[in-house]
This record gives sequence, structure tokens and C-alpha cells, in this order.
Amino acid sequence: MRVQARWTLLSIALLAAVAAWASITTDYDHSVSFANFKTYSWGKVETANSLWDERVKSAVDSALTAKGWNQVASGGDVIVNAFGKTKSEHTIDTFYDGFGGGGWRWRGFGGFGESTTTVDTYQVGTLVVDMFDPNSKNLIWRGVASDTLSGSPEKNTKKLDGEVHKLFEHFPPSPKR
Repeated sequence: MRVQARWTLLSIALLAAVAAWASITTDYDHSVSFANFKTYSWGKVETANSLWDERVKSAVDSALTAKGWNQVASGGDVIVNAFGKTKSEHTIDTFYDGFGGGGWRWRGFGGFGESTTTVDTYQVGTLVVDMFDPNSKNLIWRGVASDTLSGSPEKNTKKLDGEVHKLFEHFPPSPKR
């Protein structure tokens, strides 16, 4: 039973570490003055399904509205595209029971310890939000959010809202001097 409890704690610690790997990155064209932009129009939104297309649009709309930007049907100061992908990731964990002479040992080195190896599979979702200059068609801003997903659409929707908020936390970028 004690080995089982230790294994459970190790699994929880691993899942916490995986969740801590969530990442947010942004980049932008430093020659562009974002102070001149106040409107946007949607270009493409592509995710795994149309339900998520609308959730992504809603989250980005909320973040940009909070920054004082307004969505227009066409002719916006910038064009916003969003792409979402998911992929399976795996972790392999091996636990050595340490029986057969005390301590952690490799099998065959003075003991008859056993090892248990498990493979955990989890989903990682990545959202890319791009802003383009509608005239030059050049990319002027990109935000990327990657995080682990749960099996619950409600939890993933909350996570999406939080990650999009973080993407736009320092938006619009300040002009470089």
C-alpha cells in the first residue's frame, strides 16, 4: 500500500509539472505602430471543430474589446487569423520498488527488485493568433499559447479564455524607442 501511495504522489507531481509547461509567447513587427490601429476584421479561424472556432473567436473578441479595439465586418485596421491544433504527448515513468538489499537498485545488481513502467498520454493544445496588415499582407503580431487539455470541454473553455487573456496581457506592444 505504501508503494501505491508513493506512486500516486509521483503521478500527481508529474501532472503538475506538465501543467507548468504551459507556454505563452508573443512577437511583433517592431517597425509597426499599433497606436494607429483600433479596428480588426476576422480572416480565417481553423480549429478541430466549428464549436471551437466560435469559442476562439469569442475569447479573442473579448480580449481585444478589453483593449479598446472594435470588430468590423470588413476593412479593419488589421486582419486576425486564429489556428488551433491538438496533439497527443506521452510520458514514460518507471518506479523501482527497491526490494532485495535496500535502496533503489537496478535489477541484477544485488537484489530482486521489480520495476513498474507506465505510459501516460495527454493532449496538448496550441492556439496561434496572427494579425496582418490588410494592405501589405505582412504579419505584424503573433501570439502562441500551448497547454495541456483536460477531458472536459467546460474546463478547456475556461482554460482557453485564460490563455487568450494572457496572450493579450501586454497588447498592444509599446513602440520601441
